[in-house]
Amino acid sequence: MEVFADYLAHIDDPQHQAQTEEVLAWVTEKFTNLKQRIAWNQPMFTDHGTFIIGFSVSKHHLAVAPERAGIDHFSDEIKRAGYDHTKLLIRFPWDRPVDFSLLEKIIVFNITDKADCSTFWRK
Repeated sequence: MEVFADYLAHIDDPQHQAQTEEVLAWVTEKFTNLKQRIAWNQPMFTDHGTFIIGFSVSKHHLAVAPERAGIDHFSDEIKRAGYDHTKLLIRFPWDRPVDFSLLEKIIVFNITDKADCSTFWRK
C-alpha cells in the first residue's frame, strides 16, 4: 500500500479517503500477485505488465475502471447491484457499501481474460 500512500493523502474528504483505502487494501490482500502502481494519476493494478483494474476518486463516487471488456461482460450484474456505469467505468457511490463480490468477479475475469495478453491495454 506504500505505492498508494501519496495518492490517498491527497484525498480531501476523510470518508472518501477511508473508503478508497479500504478498496485498495482489499484488492492488495485478495490478489497478492497483482502489482500496484500509479499511472495517469490514479491507482491501478497490473498483472505481467497488463492492466487489470484502476480506480479514481470523484465527488460523488469511486470510479472503477476494468476496461470495456470487463464492463461489457458484467453489465447486467453491475446494474442489478444498483451501480451506474459507462463504457469505461463503474460508479461506486460514496453513500453505499462496495460490492466486493462483484469487484472480485470483475478482477478475476480480467486476470483470466488477459492471461495471454502481451500489451498494457486490450487491442
